[in-house]
Amino acid sequence: MDERASLPVSLPVPNPTTSYWHTLTPPPLTLSPTHRSTPDLPSRCDTVIIGSGISGAAIAYNLLQSHNTTTTTTTSPPNILLLEARTLCSGATGRNGGHTKAASYRTFLSHISSLGLDQAIKIARLEHNNIKAVHSFAKTNNIQCDLFEGDTTDIIYDTAQWDEAKEAVHKMREVFPGDDPVGRYILLGKEELERDYFVHDYDYEGKKEEVRGGVRYAAGGLSAYKFVMGLLRSMEGKGLNVQAETGVSEVKRDGEGGGWVVKTGRGEVRAGRVVLATNGYAAGVMPEVFQGVVVPLRGQITAHRPGSKMAKKGCLDTTYSFIYEGGYEYMITRPEGSELEGDVIMGGGLVRGEAEDGLREFGVSDDSGLNQGISEYLRETTARYFGRDWGDDDAEGRIRQEWTGIMGFSPDGFPFVGEVPNQKGLWVSTSFQGHGMVLCWMCADALVKMMRGTEEEELKKWFPDIFRITEERLKKRFKGRLS
Repeated sequence: MDERASLPVSLPVPNPTTSYWHTLTPPPLTLSPTHRSTPDLPSRCDTVIIGSGISGAAIAYNLLQSHNTTTTTTTSPPNILLLEARTLCSGATGRNGGHTKAASYRTFLSHISSLGLDQAIKIARLEHNNIKAVHSFAKTNNIQCDLFEGDTTDIIYDTAQWDEAKEAVHKMREVFPGDDPVGRYILLGKEELERDYFVHDYDYEGKKEEVRGGVRYAAGGLSAYKFVMGLLRSMEGKGLNVQAETGVSEVKRDGEGGGWVVKTGRGEVRAGRVVLATNGYAAGVMPEVFQGVVVPLRGQITAHRPGSKMAKKGCLDTTYSFIYEGGYEYMITRPEGSELEGDVIMGGGLVRGEAEDGLREFGVSDDSGLNQGISEYLRETTARYFGRDWGDDDAEGRIRQEWTGIMGFSPDGFPFVGEVPNQKGLWVSTSFQGHGMVLCWMCADALVKMMRGTEEEELKKWFPDIFRITEERLKKRFKGRLS
């Protein structure tokens, strides 16, 4: 793993695989993917945000909202510049599986063991609140992003993980009792799963994988790409300057003004502060801080046309994960009334794709290609999991689209949020372990509160200490995490 973590991290490549989400019809009045608010870059601004995914967009939104709620109407809006190396929202946010799913029970016991009950509670509640906040924001602001609100179901094939799931669910019900939605988990037996959820035992490379049980709980899905593009559109002309196709080659201290100089292929910008919302590409922008600390991992996703029997069932009322020894897949179906309704989005398969349990995808920051072993595995997942309930493949073929995206992983499995130690004015919200849709929104809120410097006591009530960036955490050795 030392070898994988030491691989130089590139900036986003110019020719990535085509994300399914980028091929769908955009909502009216959305920004162009190549949008530039002004023809040229400003020479100076208050804040530069690097990255136009959900973190960068949410940070910009919170900065603008913070200004609006703490100043008079006659005060000029903040001058925020948001830079994106490729087209807007073309990184992890625009390439994910569209799942807003926490699965907090899967980590709750280990968080209690390693961090203590208080921090475990904060993490679980943050994940739940993040999902609800994103869904609520989309509805309140009429962002057309194919939002689905409902339940998800984890199908568990591994006996040890099923036993641990039952223990964790009981513990969460104890800690979050009564009507507390954070503790709402429903345990399901094999017979019910086969009858009502259309899953079955299957054989994989000579081994029988048997359904052991399932866990159902609140989650959802959306097009994160449409969500972010709608959010960016809402800030146009209100203090945010968006610049697509403007890659950052270097961020360094400004010897003249005491702030920062951001170098791009289109010129330099001086700013009082810089925010890295670059996730798996953090080390590509600032290798001296993040090389070997935020390690990229290339993930892979497929979009399946529904099988004949799945189409007859209509859109499933739940999303799924399929959990087996050493790995998992996650799945959503496109909701009723959406474009390509019923399509099945299936991601994961890292440990099935090749030798070394998928660890060879760590250190990869190039999303222009596919791992053929993972492709072959993911193409078969829908028919494998649903068996006789899948039916015949669509006449045009099972697979509509395949693509990859770059995630960011940290040595301890938690994001880095806050001001980089010994780098005044350099802020970061990054490294979400493939879990960004249930972390990024609330982390952006926390980061802006830290930047204001006036709400530390309020933050301590809900934001996990382990998410804060510290010198100690930056010194930890990366060992690799896929769970």
